[in-house]
Amino acid sequence: MRQGVSAYIAVTAAYWAFMLTDGALRMLVLLHFHTLGFSPVQLAYLFVLYEIAGVVTNLSAGWIAARFGLTSTLYAGLGIQIAALLALSQLDPNWSILGSVIFVMAVQGASGVAKDLAKMSSKSAVKVLAPEEGGGLFRWVAVLTGSKNAVKGLGFLAGAAMLASIGFIPSVLVMAALLSVILLAVALKMPSGLPAGRKDAKFKEVFSKNPQVNWLSFSRLFLFGARDVWFVVGIPIYFYAVLSDGSEESNRIAFFTIGTFMAVWIILYGLVQAAAPKILRAHEKTTEALTASARTWAVWLMLVPLILAIILQYSGEPTPSLTIRIVIGLLIFGALFAVNSSLHSYLILAFTSKDRVTMDVGFYYMSNAAGRLVGTVLSGLSYQIGGLPLCLGTAAGMVALSVYGMNRLAARSNPV
Repeated sequence: MRQGVSAYIAVTAAYWAFMLTDGALRMLVLLHFHTLGFSPVQLAYLFVLYEIAGVVTNLSAGWIAARFGLTSTLYAGLGIQIAALLALSQLDPNWSILGSVIFVMAVQGASGVAKDLAKMSSKSAVKVLAPEEGGGLFRWVAVLTGSKNAVKGLGFLAGAAMLASIGFIPSVLVMAALLSVILLAVALKMPSGLPAGRKDAKFKEVFSKNPQVNWLSFSRLFLFGARDVWFVVGIPIYFYAVLSDGSEESNRIAFFTIGTFMAVWIILYGLVQAAAPKILRAHEKTTEALTASARTWAVWLMLVPLILAIILQYSGEPTPSLTIRIVIGLLIFGALFAVNSSLHSYLILAFTSKDRVTMDVGFYYMSNAAGRLVGTVLSGLSYQIGGLPLCLGTAAGMVALSVYGMNRLAARSNPV
């Protein structure tokens, strides 16, 4: 047990370091290129290959981990992220917009591969290492996921702060140096306890025949699409338009404010995720009961962006009171989203077996990445066509599809 805890701590530390740089990099890229005059759609393009890479990586990462071991994919994720940060430091402000977009898309694609190698490795490790008694699996996965998102929130704040204080290139070099130190430390201190891989693992095993895994993956796709459709481009650009008049000083204030909001949102989201087992009293409930709870929580989540979209559509020009209502509404969305996400993260590990864990988790997070891809593209398009109200209305529609998936899953889990 002690060896399992040590391996869990090492995996969690590596995942924390990665997500800190991932959050900071997203804020740096978004705000830096917005100040260079990129449109909402062009900003969305910068992250498209990142999400496409996530889809492809998750589909194959489960097989790679099953074949070569979880530590190999974890180290590979950290190493690729370091290389991506160093490549981004070579960005030349004299390049054309097209050249800059292509270069940053390619680097973000590599970062997307890195993120999903690290994520799949960390989440799969929990299934192997967590104690089975007393709801240990839900607790361990909730702590890993919740703390990861809190750290990513700090990354958003750190990215905005570094951009405002030391600039774009020095910021990515600082992050590359930090991640290099963490990778070296984890590689030297990683205890045994994680699967080493098996040579007979076949790629076709990635595609699950378990309908519970498939319907949960369907629901996950639309759940995360609903988050990113307003989170990636819509809300940062909306707040920037409200807070900045184009001057250097107002830009700096806008950067800090946007970074602070996104950091607080992610941190609170992570804290609620970590507390989800207590909120749900999970130790008292069966997997079937938790599946039914996930459906109920998804319905409540759907109502929030729908109400916000209606308020925004009929409120006219932005006012301080309107902005406060939006912030409160999005924080409520974050809390409900966190419970939904935590339930999903538990259910995928509950539905799979230890011998298929990397395959099923990889397939599940492929759906997660596909949802983020759809949400990212729709974030730029929706904002350009109809502003933040359309972003939030689209989010409500996507949560409705997630509810449909949970209905089918609940029917499978509780057959009449």
